[in-house]
Amino acid sequence: MDLENIHTYIPFIIGYVIVYLIQNNIFVKPEQLEKVHREILSEVEKKYATKTDAQYLKEDFADMRDKIDKIYDKLIGGSND
Repeated sequence: MDLENIHTYIPFIIGYVIVYLIQNNIFVKPEQLEKVHREILSEVEKKYATKTDAQYLKEDFADMRDKIDKIYDKLIGGSND
């Protein structure tokens, strides 16, 4: 096989390779990426709390601890606020 014959078949070979890659979904379309991105975001939103939610819970627990301390003080006859 000489070099000239190879040059004539190169466009066909490249075309075949591109068609093969497209048929086997080797390339990802932007729509597919966006869909997976939305799925990931919704899963993360379901599993994890936001920073504001965590801060609210932290403050709520601190308030509950203060109230429990006041009740404990009242029960054992500590300070009379």
